[in-house]
Amino acid sequence: MKTKETAIVTGGAGLIGSSLIELLLPKYRVVSLDNYFIGSEKNHIEGAEYVKGHTKDIESLLGKEQPVIIFHLGEYSRVEQSFEDIALVWDLNVAGTFAVLEYWRKRKCKLVYAGSSTKFSEKGLGRTQSPYAWMKATNTELVSNYGEWFGLPYAITYFYNNYGPRELSEGPYASVLGRFKQQYRAGKPITVTAPGTQKRNFTHVEDTARALLMVGEGGHGDEYGIGSPESYSILEIAKMFTDKVVMLPERKGNRMDSVVDTTRIEKEFGWKPQHTVREYIELLKATKK
Repeated sequence: MKTKETAIVTGGAGLIGSSLIELLLPKYRVVSLDNYFIGSEKNHIEGAEYVKGHTKDIESLLGKEQPVIIFHLGEYSRVEQSFEDIALVWDLNVAGTFAVLEYWRKRKCKLVYAGSSTKFSEKGLGRTQSPYAWMKATNTELVSNYGEWFGLPYAITYFYNNYGPRELSEGPYASVLGRFKQQYRAGKPITVTAPGTQKRNFTHVEDTARALLMVGEGGHGDEYGIGSPESYSILEIAKMFTDKVVMLPERKGNRMDSVVDTTRIEKEFGWKPQHTVREYIELLKATKK
């Protein structure tokens, strides 16, 4: 029986990583590296191998591995909170990512990097509006440069507000949909950060994972936007749950627009989202699960 080639997923115990691993497992031996800052053991997928640790220690933790592909999803991923966590963002998204890129360079495999759509918001000005946005945008340039400097295969993807059954629903790092879901189930008003008109392209994690696999196996270069074409304001999303809404003060880094461009992935792979956020919310309200 032929031995499966190895795929490494950093952040494999998170929302997107776990869904990606489900798709990878039939074909690859999958190793996850996660520090469980946001990831959870509840998200482990049977058949994958899980290593707990920081990405900046990837060489010592996974030094014996010879992957054919690395999906680098394991970074800090909150915009507004990053002002309070700037040292942590640097540690995870700069020190950690540099170590992953060096690991990639030494193994000469393929790297798929999970960039952030904040890079494109506010007509490009969004990239400097928060520590998170700036570091993520800078990392996309570093990945591209590594690829050119060292002749390495890579692809850069951009995510747009992922949601799904494993989303984080509690604590300061909860996602928008996760927090709204928790408040709705508790019978509490939905809290919306002012002004509420800021728009987002909410994308189901299964659609994102499917796109990641396509790009991982057949894509190269930059500009793989992965997002739902439907754009809703945060207030519109809240009112899909209930009319009981309480406005909270505005926060720094809370960009107003969200511009999704899926041209490249649609053209190369025929990818289209198969889920809508409205259907997801209606299902949550019907099942209360």
